[in-house]
Amino acid sequence: MSAEGSTDRVKGKAKEAVGKATGNDRLKASGKADQAKGTAKDALSGDK
Repeated sequence: MSAEGSTDRVKGKAKEAVGKATGNDRLKASGKADQAKGTAKDALSGDK
């Protein structure tokens, strides 16, 4: 796993959790997007 990818995924999980807790759909969606970005970075770096 790349450090950047892991950071994006953790940040995304936190955003998604806060979005769910507060009912903020935009923040929740942003969190999911950050997680996807982190997964993509890991895939591009060749890590699993």
